[in-house]
Amino acid sequence: MTSPAAVATALADAHRRGWALALAATARVSRDLEVAEECVQEAYAAALASWARDGIPRNPEAWLTVAAKRRAMDAVRRERAFRSKLPLLVEPEESEHAPAVEEAPAVRSEDVVPDERLRLVFLCCHPALAPEARLALTLRLVCGLPTADIARALLVSEATTAARITRAKKKIAAARIPFRLPSAAELPDRLRAVLGVIHLLFTAGHTAPSGASLVRQDLVDQSLRLARILRELMPDEREVRGLLALLLVTDARRATRVDADGRLLRLEDQDRSLWDRPAMAEAHDLIVAGLRAGPPGRYLLQAAIASLYAEAPSYDRTDWPQIVTLYDELLTVWPSPVVALNRTVALSMDRGPAQALAAVEELESDGRFASYPYLPAIKADLLGRLDRPGEAAIAYGRALELTENTAEREFLTRRLADSRRMRGPLNGATPEHGSAHVHSSARAHGSAPVHSSARAHGSAPVHGPVADATTAAEPPAE
Repeated sequence: MTSPAAVATALADAHRRGWALALAATARVSRDLEVAEECVQEAYAAALASWARDGIPRNPEAWLTVAAKRRAMDAVRRERAFRSKLPLLVEPEESEHAPAVEEAPAVRSEDVVPDERLRLVFLCCHPALAPEARLALTLRLVCGLPTADIARALLVSEATTAARITRAKKKIAAARIPFRLPSAAELPDRLRAVLGVIHLLFTAGHTAPSGASLVRQDLVDQSLRLARILRELMPDEREVRGLLALLLVTDARRATRVDADGRLLRLEDQDRSLWDRPAMAEAHDLIVAGLRAGPPGRYLLQAAIASLYAEAPSYDRTDWPQIVTLYDELLTVWPSPVVALNRTVALSMDRGPAQALAAVEELESDGRFASYPYLPAIKADLLGRLDRPGEAAIAYGRALELTENTAEREFLTRRLADSRRMRGPLNGATPEHGSAHVHSSARAHGSAPVHSSARAHGSAPVHGPVADATTAAEPPAE
């Protein structure tokens, strides 16, 4: 017998690493998303008893995937038996919706999308679904994220997120949407939604919305894998190059984002010699190739400006005026309030904290920031630098109330204590995340040559969107 605690731990680990693969593989068998999700959940429930009795299998994810697929095949057989007995109830045009394992489109698309998880992302990004529903549904089904974490990533309430997921599932069922893979000709039209989902997946891993660990490496690795597969699938798409470059250059700082005790480090405190230079060089090559191909889009520009941040040999020698220009260009390409907030950090370094504070206070009226912890964290930093520690403490307290991640909470708690003690400016910046997430991450990215090479290739300076990895979502209007 295996202890319940060991089984629970193994199941939790299998869920983090294998949920998406199990669901995608099962959906291919059932051809029905609801049935697939039920089968995977049943497999997890069965594992509780089976693993306690027989021991934890050598490959828990494979065990769960096989168990779920077997349940799906049973469901398919039952459906076929039902249809064979009631042929008059099946309209000829509905035959394509029948859950047939050997369905021709699924077989032909094997050569189009070579990874089960990427297959599921495309399925969830069906154009019949509203854009915000696609994001929420994919983060729930593909990433296995809790609804609360998805809500924080999308800057909406938990109730709104849950409603979107429910509506998406009902739409799939009521409209009998066939969750087939797109053909090669259809892929470009589906690309924008897929890019957004992969970016959000990376965001949720780069800074986990909740929990003790700053990073969920499983989600980071999964998003990088999907981005690489998408790059192989669509090698000529500039935004695919841009997304992969953005993820690479952002993740390049992985080893330096926390200290030996797990405490969050500001960008200026990170050891740049430990950044992943090969990843940054790969990102640089992708950016330069994208810039040569034509006008840059949102992801390519974000990657370019991210690389510009890392071009500086040290934090103090960052080209802040150019960074502000890049953010201005970003706002023309991607007019997101999060981007406008990110810009205020660079603005404070270029033109002073007073001007940046005015911009932050203007953004406070946007209701989409009501539960966004990075706005009060940035505001607190600016107030501290303006020698207003009392107001800074209030803002840090508000940021702390809205923050769930343990590493970020500990950072904010230290900053709150500092602001209560100090009567002068708060030396230093906001955390490497959130307040500094923009502040630091944006500066953190980069491969030096991108800044100069961007100018050399005629796209003006690469004025670009630099949303840091955790500022991924376009907050939908409510």
